Amino acid sequence: MTDSEPSQTPTGPLAGVRMLEFSQIIAGPVAGVYLSDLGVDVVKVEPPRGDDRRNTMAVVPNEGKYFQSLNRGKRGLVVDLQRPEGRALIHRIIPTFDVVTINYRPGVAERLEIDYETLSAIRPDLIYVNITGFGRGGPESNRAGSDIVAQAYSGLMATEGKTEENGAPRFIQSAPYADRASALVVAMGVSSALYHRAQTGEGQVLEVSLLQTALDLLSRHVMQEPVHDATLRDPMVAQIHEVQHAGRPYSEAIGVRADHFTRYTTQRLYYRGYHTKEGAVVLGSLTRANRVGVRRVLGIDDPTDDADFDAADPGWPDEFAAWQERVQARMYEETADEWVRRFDEVGVPASVVHFAEEMGDDPQVEAMGMMSDLVHPVTGPQRVVGPVVRMSKSPPAARRHAPVFGADTSEVLLEAGIGADEIAALMADGTILGPA
Repeated sequence: MTDSEPSQTPTGPLAGVRMLEFSQIIAGPVAGVYLSDLGVDVVKVEPPRGDDRRNTMAVVPNEGKYFQSLNRGKRGLVVDLQRPEGRALIHRIIPTFDVVTINYRPGVAERLEIDYETLSAIRPDLIYVNITGFGRGGPESNRAGSDIVAQAYSGLMATEGKTEENGAPRFIQSAPYADRASALVVAMGVSSALYHRAQTGEGQVLEVSLLQTALDLLSRHVMQEPVHDATLRDPMVAQIHEVQHAGRPYSEAIGVRADHFTRYTTQRLYYRGYHTKEGAVVLGSLTRANRVGVRRVLGIDDPTDDADFDAADPGWPDEFAAWQERVQARMYEETADEWVRRFDEVGVPASVVHFAEEMGDDPQVEAMGMMSDLVHPVTGPQRVVGPVVRMSKSPPAARRHAPVFGADTSEVLLEAGIGADEIAALMADGTILGPA
């Protein structure tokens, strides 16, 4: 371990807790990262072929940056669950684990004998987390789920309102919001279940679905309230259905929604992005005081906060477009950095639009210690995004790199009481794999 590399020994608020992770794609793996930062000893179970993400955009075989970002902080256990010997091995080591997380397709856990009923019979106080696309009940429960599917089904995609060049739906590409938010929900749920177990001795099942998480992200849109809905929501939905039933393209239905919200929104003039002389800037003015500050800086006096202004007036969209052109013309006169400096002076929320690839060296990120330095035994030094929460007495930390394929198998099994000779025999017959 180098001087700059954090200790791999868990010391956070959940130190001493052990978790076995059956995961793929994003939600399950990222939940393991968050819990690892909190001190949980996370062991990721992989099949003999390896996690499907190991070689996504990989430069070094099996050690792609994408995989490493989703799996840092864990150790690995490579075991063939298709073989009865592999399943029996999991059953033997499960008493040494407090938590199990799984986000395999519906029915797979039962087929592999790693479902809650099977494992809790071995360890009754087990905390078991099911991460699914649609939940474990209802007419959609057996469907496979992924972030893009959750975006579509929940309304998240349509709320974003992006389309491809041909007018087809475009998913939110910047981040898998349903997946990553679900991972945070898992970390919250596991922490709560551990507290409950400490008080009562009871284990339990936690159910987390991408659909439920996506609905929560959209809560104000999904919420139902009769007076508001009869006035605003219902006419919009009826118009959308008319477009759909007429066989018109998705882009037209999205246009109905966009026009509806434009008609009733006065804040968008100063809650949006603009080009500048150099770079781009966004304004985040949601309060009247902030909008007054923007007008003062720009030397503009629009009517959107006047007492007699009516955003429902049919002429408002054209008026808005004219005011937006005036603001844009003014923004072209200075650089993004200069505009942000001026807005900061009067307390207006604003930011230069950065690229994610630049942020590891950002002065604010550096000053707050938001990045963590690790050393991967194959790919070398790396800087990763650190824990999402700070704690003064039991600080979380990014303590170790993502697991090298097969490197931890023997160590994990020895800790669980499996003898070295048996480990060698299981490797010899292909039930488990060690390092290449």
